Amino acid sequence: MIKKIIHSENAPQAIGTYSQAVRINNTVYLSGQIGLDPKTMKLETGIEAQIHRVFSNLRSVSEAAGGSLANVVKINVFLTDLSNFSIVNAIMAEYFSEPYPARAAVGVASLPREAMVEADGILELEG
Repeated sequence: MIKKIIHSENAPQAIGTYSQAVRINNTVYLSGQIGLDPKTMKLETGIEAQIHRVFSNLRSVSEAAGGSLANVVKINVFLTDLSNFSIVNAIMAEYFSEPYPARAAVGVASLPREAMVEADGILELEG
């Protein structure tokens, strides 16, 4: 097993003891992204802006791993308010196309830095 740490300057720096992503063989495990602007490290304002930033950040890390969002096979979305799930669906359609990845959506009490949404995922790269 060869473990490779993935890093993108176009996504927020880790704010804890973790890597943006880890690649094992052809599988990439994306750490959770919240709506932080990678340049300012400040949280975007509003749920729509945060969702866009989350998917943009995930895209940047996916590209740094040698893939794209098309390689995502599983995504987990965490929301502090599940009534925003329909907004996630609408915005997610701007970043993903069919066949869509497997997905879970979970309501949570809180997220880091008072974010309203977080998502992580798993990519499978071409052999």
